Amino acid sequence: MKTPNKGIHHITAISSDVHRNIQFYTQVLGLRFVKKSVNQDDPGTYHLYYGDYAGSPGTILTFFPWAGLQRGRPGTGQSYATAFSVPAGSLPFWQKRLAEFKVTSLPVEKRFADEVLPFFDVDGLRLELIATSESDSRPPAPSREVAADYAIRGFHGATLALTDAKATASVLTESMGYSLVSQDGHRARYAAAGGPGSYVDLLTDPSLPRGLNGAGTVHHIAFRVPDDAAQVAARGVLAKRGLQVSPVIDRAYFKSIYYREPGGVLFEIATDQPGFAIDEPVETLGQRLSLPPHLEPHRAEIEAALPKIN
Repeated sequence: MKTPNKGIHHITAISSDVHRNIQFYTQVLGLRFVKKSVNQDDPGTYHLYYGDYAGSPGTILTFFPWAGLQRGRPGTGQSYATAFSVPAGSLPFWQKRLAEFKVTSLPVEKRFADEVLPFFDVDGLRLELIATSESDSRPPAPSREVAADYAIRGFHGATLALTDAKATASVLTESMGYSLVSQDGHRARYAAAGGPGSYVDLLTDPSLPRGLNGAGTVHHIAFRVPDDAAQVAARGVLAKRGLQVSPVIDRAYFKSIYYREPGGVLFEIATDQPGFAIDEPVETLGQRLSLPPHLEPHRAEIEAALPKIN
């Protein structure tokens, strides 16, 4: 039995400076700031969400910003690279734009049938823009600075760096609804629902170091299920396999379960519903501090402890 996986729901990473983080993802990449909340396990820290206009699953990159946190090292045992989908032919625009903002990038490379532009955010988080010839009907993230013809559509996929991919591949294919679709050298690509937003690449490059957690690394990667029933079913499948799966946790905007896959990467399975508009209108997403119901009585003290965001 496999989980009814719909691809990537969100990816959560770690940063060191809240203001530089917001500037980079909204002004440089043109994503919408869709939710300003707190780390529910550490309410003295923000949880920031970026994505498309409505904050749709499959578009959301989130951050825990801890001021002054030491930079980590991307490597094995981590979700190593986060890839966004952009239209075919758009990479020259992005190369020019990243250069104008003095963003560190690498030469464009060919990967399977796509062109890939690797680059790094202000904390060294490894990102990629993948100009894909595949159909991607998702509306672009709205931006005054990035025209729709070039804009990010959402995730293309994620690359997991592993010393040995066999056990991880087994979990993906036997329990999570993924199938192997392409392989080249140290990289194997798996897909769930198919198309941009569903890809997971397993990279076993022996030159990669062991990853160290810190600013500029991914905390966890979350996969989509449509509803509570599908999540409960997924939990049963994973627990039967012997994985240590958390109880269902209500995160207000989705429900979550967590487990570590055999290569050490923290996985989450999150529901599509109820979504980010549950406590503020879509038109004004991200403009106020949103708190889950159990933290709302502590709003005043939480707001007083958080750095101010302009």
